[in-house]
Amino acid sequence: MQQEPSWPTADDEKTEVFAAVTEVIPPVKPSRDRKGLKRAGIVAGSVLGVLAALYAIDLLVSQGNVPRGVTVAGVEVGGLQRSEAEQKLRTEIEPRLVKPVAVRAGDVQATVDPARAGLTLDWASTLDQAGSQPLNPFTRIGSFFSTREVGVVTRADRPQLVNTLANLRDQTDRDPVEGTIRFEGVKPVAVDPKPGQHLDVENAANEIVTNWASGQPVELPVQATPVAVSAENVQKALHELAEPAVSAPVKIRGDGADATVAPEALATALRFEPEGDALTMKVDNNKIIEAAGPQLKSTEKQGKDAQIVFDGGRPNVSESVDGKGVDWNPTLEPLPELLQRADGREIVAKYVNTPAKVTTDQAKALGINEVIGEFTTGGFASDSGVNIRAVAEKVNGAIVKPGETFSLNGFTGPRGAAQGYVEAGVIENGAPAREVGGGISQFATTLYNASYFAGMKDAGHKEHSYYISRYPAAREATVFESPNGASVIDLKFTNDAPTGVAIQTIWTPSSITVKLWGTKRYNVESVPGQRTNFVDPQTKPGPADNCHPSNGAPGFTTTDTRILRDAGTGAEVRRDTRTVHYNPQPKITCGP
Repeated sequence: MQQEPSWPTADDEKTEVFAAVTEVIPPVKPSRDRKGLKRAGIVAGSVLGVLAALYAIDLLVSQGNVPRGVTVAGVEVGGLQRSEAEQKLRTEIEPRLVKPVAVRAGDVQATVDPARAGLTLDWASTLDQAGSQPLNPFTRIGSFFSTREVGVVTRADRPQLVNTLANLRDQTDRDPVEGTIRFEGVKPVAVDPKPGQHLDVENAANEIVTNWASGQPVELPVQATPVAVSAENVQKALHELAEPAVSAPVKIRGDGADATVAPEALATALRFEPEGDALTMKVDNNKIIEAAGPQLKSTEKQGKDAQIVFDGGRPNVSESVDGKGVDWNPTLEPLPELLQRADGREIVAKYVNTPAKVTTDQAKALGINEVIGEFTTGGFASDSGVNIRAVAEKVNGAIVKPGETFSLNGFTGPRGAAQGYVEAGVIENGAPAREVGGGISQFATTLYNASYFAGMKDAGHKEHSYYISRYPAAREATVFESPNGASVIDLKFTNDAPTGVAIQTIWTPSSITVKLWGTKRYNVESVPGQRTNFVDPQTKPGPADNCHPSNGAPGFTTTDTRILRDAGTGAEVRRDTRTVHYNPQPKITCGP
């Protein structure tokens, strides 16, 4: 009989499965990682406890102190008590406060006086800006490793500060300076432009208030004013204009002679000016004429004006001669373009006829045919006579056209030793003195009176400060030139007649006579006034050397009235009154 297979029961299956599982999954044991975490937690707790304790201690210790890491104007005050911090700030910063504050405005350096600017520091408010120690523990910890600058609090008198800064503008402000080209001999050198600048006073005041106590220069804001021509364009003009211009001489071909203008002369005649955003080259023709003119003189013909000459005591006309000369402006017109060439640097001179300013026909038509006014003075010393003769010879024959004004200083020019004048006596501050050209005032007085009686219009004259007895009171004149020949006191009269006037001078060793010739219009009468308001002279010591004692003379006020009557009818045309105040001439004493 065949036996049936035997199958395991359900309980048997469970037993087998459990056995299998117990073989696969061993029993659980305590882990080392969990032990480490436990220890870490204990350590962390201990550290936090220590930090908490330190935080609590730090809170107690630093209560009321300046926060750590704080600096004021570069001075470390963090962690100090407020009183200690203020004392430290005063010790280290206050010495700066009495010193001028260095400032920079653009490229200009200057200083500001704090006291004059009304600047002081508010120490309490400055420390208030620092605040208190932070409660946040992380911020407190971070303060051990960082710094924080807090600004000073300034008390400022704003109007006083603004006024002080406004006064700096003389130093800080400037207009823009355009670039140019100058010459060192014949070498052109670029001069770079310089922008202008203008101090922004209001914002500069803010910068001063914020930074003046830092101990460092304070940068002040400025508004820049640009230039028209850049430095690059200055360099362009240097290479394209200036350097070619003086690279070789220029020849001017004349009628029978040539002139050569060397690079040295060209350099003196060139200037460079802004035009848009570029530099343009200009030529001073007068400098070129100064260099080339003498070389072409032989190609020109000197003209001569018609003159009045007195032969036999009567005026005659010497004929005029037309001249011929280089017409410089048209001649030099192509020069700027020519100077940019390396070769072919030649110009052909252009000539023009130069008629006389006073032609023979014009002189004959002037109506100079009779004496219309004359005057004579005398009593001069021999050295004064030399000067009077020199000026008389210069003026003799001078023509004053209708409507023209004659100026004695302008006609004679300088009256110095080079012109034949010598040292002679003058009155200086009421005392006798000597100078080259002394005595000319006597000629001026004589000429003035001749024009007075000729009915000429007074165009400006001045009487002597002190009355001189040989001259008519209120009817005399003085003249004066500075040592360099410039006119200081002049004698002028205007020919307001429709006909011309010629001046004749007649000198003798004892007198000078001036006659004005023309067409007579007036009979002239002089009416002297009374002398009033007398002022006695004061005593004055004379110079140590060459002292001449004198009794002086009183000062006074007087008048002169000129009456003009028509030469044909005798009817009065007008009368002019002039009032003159003469100073008292001091009494000069010499010696002790």
